[in-house]
Amino acid sequence: MRKELLILSFILLSYHSYCQQSEPKIKLFLDCSNTFCDMDFIRTEINFVDYVLDYKVADIHILITQQVNGGGGSQYQLIFFGENRFKGKTDTLRFNVKPNSTDFDIRNLLVKYLQVGLLPFISQTESIETLNIQLKANATAADSSKNKTSTKDPWNYWVFNINTNGSLNADQVYKGVRYNGNFTASRITDKLKVRFNIMGGRNKTTYEFGDDATGINKIIVKNNNYNFFHQVVKSITGHWSIGYNAEVSRSTFTNYKLRALFKPAIEFDIFPYTEVNNKLFTLRYGVDITNNNYIDTTIYLKKQETLLGHGLDVALTFNQKWGNVNISANSHSYFNNPKYYNIGLGGGVNVRITGGLSFNLFVFGSYQRDQIYLPKGRATVQDVLTRQRQLATNYTYYTFFGVSYRFGSKLNNFINPRFEGGGGNFFFSN
Repeated sequence: MRKELLILSFILLSYHSYCQQSEPKIKLFLDCSNTFCDMDFIRTEINFVDYVLDYKVADIHILITQQVNGGGGSQYQLIFFGENRFKGKTDTLRFNVKPNSTDFDIRNLLVKYLQVGLLPFISQTESIETLNIQLKANATAADSSKNKTSTKDPWNYWVFNINTNGSLNADQVYKGVRYNGNFTASRITDKLKVRFNIMGGRNKTTYEFGDDATGINKIIVKNNNYNFFHQVVKSITGHWSIGYNAEVSRSTFTNYKLRALFKPAIEFDIFPYTEVNNKLFTLRYGVDITNNNYIDTTIYLKKQETLLGHGLDVALTFNQKWGNVNISANSHSYFNNPKYYNIGLGGGVNVRITGGLSFNLFVFGSYQRDQIYLPKGRATVQDVLTRQRQLATNYTYYTFFGVSYRFGSKLNNFINPRFEGGGGNFFFSN
């Protein structure tokens, strides 16, 4: 499909129910496991296909993925896989959304590109006779298509973001106050990635317990953290890149009065980086030097120390028709004391085994022998219950899994928002 189609500002495909068809509607399976799709809106705007819940009976399987782009927005990729009567026919479309795009903007763009991508398939069926198709480019798009010169960016691709937020959560015996601030500056192109980030946060939690007879007691927990992060990554080839991370931080929770780290690294992607929407398999090795100044003397009787270490990170991602897989593993140790090390493994799998049977699994675990920052002395009951400071542990793990089996009708065309609060939801995040 020619990229010129992307300049179309208005594409309308409407289905006339009064027309009779001698062949069944196209069966469409939308795969949005990597991102969110407003299915009610899509069904309303694209009503000339049958939406199916079983990908094995679909004539067209559309895999939709989303990646963050250099400007702080997102790039969406739509892969159209022809199945059954369209077996062997494929197509790929991509579009970018701005960082300040609303859900309304994004869903309209998504529907537009779905319509464009479906046209070559629809044109091979009798359904084309029942559709009204309008292709119209506005004046701005037409004029810009004549200008072949590269667009000049007055900001030279630099993107800045300032964010502040806070929360208050309280009842009669508890009060939690949290506020954070964050500033980010980044410049991301296909050749070079540069990032700066400054953040700070303060948390105060108050617990009250007791009664009038014994008296009211209060426990106040305060945690503060500040961080400066800088990263530079340079593209070498389609598979290799080099770069470094630099970081200065302070955290009362982990006993760091001041921690400074510098870590150069090299990374290899077994697949080309350009295929990140579908698959990614990276191996990254880095050497780091860290200078730690502690608030309290550590369990190893240190108030300050400089350490030289190294680490390996492996990441594997697949976004395919059969599902998606994300696996990561990492290890780190210190040259001057190899007995201080940690190993971590995490992964998520969401796989469609058959038409109606699917399986999902998430696992994270780590084995750590490098909590060199822990303050000396035993943790008090108050420390344990309120998590005022990091506690000693050799391992952490977390997992969840699920199996789903769906049977019955494979069609999914209807929209009925009754008794669902109008279809709107509010999401709050920390």
